[in-house]
Amino acid sequence: MTFTCCGADCGKEASGTLKCPTCLKNNVTSYFCSQECFKRNWRVHKSIHPKAGVDTYDPFPAEAYTGDLRAVYPLAPRRPIKEGVELPDHAVDGIPKAERAIVSRSHIEIMDPETIVKFRKLNRDAREVLDAGAAAVKPGVTTEEIDAIIHEECMKRNAYPSPLNYYNFPKSVCTSINEIICHGIPDKRPLQDGDIVNLDVSIYRDGLHSDLNETYYVGDKAKANPDVVRLVETTREALDKAIATVKPGVLFRSFGDVIEKHAKANKLGVVRTYCGHGVNQYFHCPPDIPHYAHNKAPGIAKPGMTFTIEPMLTLGSFRDQTWPDNWTSSTRDGSWSAQFEHTLLVTEDGVEVLTARLPNSPGGAVKRI
Repeated sequence: MTFTCCGADCGKEASGTLKCPTCLKNNVTSYFCSQECFKRNWRVHKSIHPKAGVDTYDPFPAEAYTGDLRAVYPLAPRRPIKEGVELPDHAVDGIPKAERAIVSRSHIEIMDPETIVKFRKLNRDAREVLDAGAAAVKPGVTTEEIDAIIHEECMKRNAYPSPLNYYNFPKSVCTSINEIICHGIPDKRPLQDGDIVNLDVSIYRDGLHSDLNETYYVGDKAKANPDVVRLVETTREALDKAIATVKPGVLFRSFGDVIEKHAKANKLGVVRTYCGHGVNQYFHCPPDIPHYAHNKAPGIAKPGMTFTIEPMLTLGSFRDQTWPDNWTSSTRDGSWSAQFEHTLLVTEDGVEVLTARLPNSPGGAVKRI
């Protein structure tokens, strides 16, 4: 069995024999690929260790941050998986082996009708899971509390939360606040009136993954901020405009032209590092769906293809940088970011939004100020 090295600058495979002794004392397992890597990353890695006599603490040096948001540790232990829930191949050692074995980036899966029935039900359940988490969004609630809700909702549906232990991600949902673009790790920071928070939910069952996310206003203060409303609503609209163009024969590269045109018209940046992707028996697979204009993504949509579109827009620079946790991606200039995502099925004459909002879904569009 192999594991992924926890070195902040590494990510190589680790045999599982070299572990951080301090983490072990705290019932946390951190693997390293070599003694040299462990020593090189010690200054950053030791910051995640609990501090004696302190309930919560900031695990990272000040230079790790670009905006006002700070991590609040310690993290709660990994939540258990109910017996009988089907596990994806990354659940034990963190490595999505089937995904990494994909050789051709040009081959795109076509889902058969029988699988589509299961996939449609899975995505409906994923929407319900997201809605349960979103219903808890309010000032004073921590993102770890939202993580607990989403994890439990997955267990109720006999579904595995796909992010959990995916390349060692420690939680069941990604929660990205304010200047965080994506992949934020739920922690003990209470949400504040005026924040925005993105909840990115993915679930696995019957050998299939679903994927969706939305950005939510926290309290009334956020809805009263014209720039925040412009950011969130433009991102929501950009996704809707791109989806409206999906049909057989459309070029995957064209969605970015639609998204960036709307973003620029509203004076927003478009993140380039992260993109939409195929989703089916693989969590992430071809096709790649960039969200910026004039990209060179290959391929055309065909009936039976399933993929996500998930634009990330910013109030400032589109450039990003990653926290020392090796996951949390923030805007490089500290400006705020919003994201929305749907899983889509290309049909014979258009598109089906498999993760569409329900009549009672929390959140939703607000009027621009």
